[in-house]
Amino acid sequence: MTDPAPTTTPAPARSRIPAATRHSSLLVTLVLGGLTALPPLSMDMYLPALPEVTDSLASPASTVQLTLTACLMGMALGQLVVGPMSDKWGRRRPLLVGMVVYVLATAVCAFATSAGLLVGFRLVQGLAGAAGIVIARAVVRDLHDGVAMARFFSTLMLISGVAPVVAPLIGGQILRLTDWRGVFVVLTAVGLALSLLVWRFLPETLPPENRHSGGLGAALRTMRGLLADRVFTGYLLAGSFAFSALFAYISASPFVVQDIYGASPQTFSLLFGVNSVGLVLVGQINGKLLVGRVSLDKALTVGLVVITLAAVALVLTTSGVFGKPGLAPVAAELFVLMSAMGLAMPNTNAQALMRSRNAAGSASALLGTSTFLLGAAASPLVGIAGEHTAVPMALVQLGCALAAVVCFVTLCRPWRRAEDAPAAA
Repeated sequence: MTDPAPTTTPAPARSRIPAATRHSSLLVTLVLGGLTALPPLSMDMYLPALPEVTDSLASPASTVQLTLTACLMGMALGQLVVGPMSDKWGRRRPLLVGMVVYVLATAVCAFATSAGLLVGFRLVQGLAGAAGIVIARAVVRDLHDGVAMARFFSTLMLISGVAPVVAPLIGGQILRLTDWRGVFVVLTAVGLALSLLVWRFLPETLPPENRHSGGLGAALRTMRGLLADRVFTGYLLAGSFAFSALFAYISASPFVVQDIYGASPQTFSLLFGVNSVGLVLVGQINGKLLVGRVSLDKALTVGLVVITLAAVALVLTTSGVFGKPGLAPVAAELFVLMSAMGLAMPNTNAQALMRSRNAAGSASALLGTSTFLLGAAASPLVGIAGEHTAVPMALVQLGCALAAVVCFVTLCRPWRRAEDAPAAA
């Protein structure tokens, strides 16, 4: 039995998109990279400060971790709104409004006097920051298709991957000069600069004749049609569960590295940066060497298998099967897990968006919402056994990796879909 055809409408005519925009100047590429870098900047620059926030606001670690969960929840829910809006009104207007609100919410976070207030405005920050995430992906879909789209996502990973490399390093240095509030001051400045770049240099990529005229009902019908495509849903869930394994690391690593293994904020920042370099390098190997030579599904399969094996190794190491673990083996296993994300993340995005033709905003919203909701759910679980063991982090990562593999195998069924190979895209 063959797979059902995607339920979305045909692709818009590329000739209606201005040639200069269609070929994506370096400046536009950098702006899109900046938009995709904003979420890791918002979270990772703040990570070395989590223990300090816990002391400063006199709140338990589980409550402070909710500031990460709130930001993720906001990014998830915001995409459901902004994605369809960008299909109806174009990409620029919703993006600019979102960026302005992001700047204001981040500035308020710098002056929060309680954990509850910080959680609340981190939620607003996430809701507004969602515009950059969802619209950047939609713009890529406007401009590219097939193998070109997969390569462009890998290029964006190179640009946005600099953010998690430098963000904890910057955060650690900020903490040497001031307290955690200074991190949000810097994020406010970054958001303001990026807003100005979007206003000045990012053109509209969705022509009026290709926009949707319907309201909420039409948007919901479009999303329902996308989710009815089993293969689209398979890539959506596989990518989302893989990201959840990544976010389990993001959420737990400040406490694992600093509190359990006694490393300094600067050492934590260095290790986090090394792991991010691994992700970027593998992403570039995917985009420059594998895409066009190896099917996206085969590259994705390798990524998911490596993530799963690294998670198994982490469970065995942190549970003491090999004796009392030091920081070195745990850091090495986390490096392998993070690096393999460079195969999983761009390929799930590209394959899913290739199933959506004239609803890139809605498809991008579903991808982002699923990713961030599952990531937000993973965050509290990593601290369920307290702050003195890394076993819950490893177990959550293993569970997410196995779920990603199951979704990919049972829903995408790549061995039965030769027609979806990149060479035929």
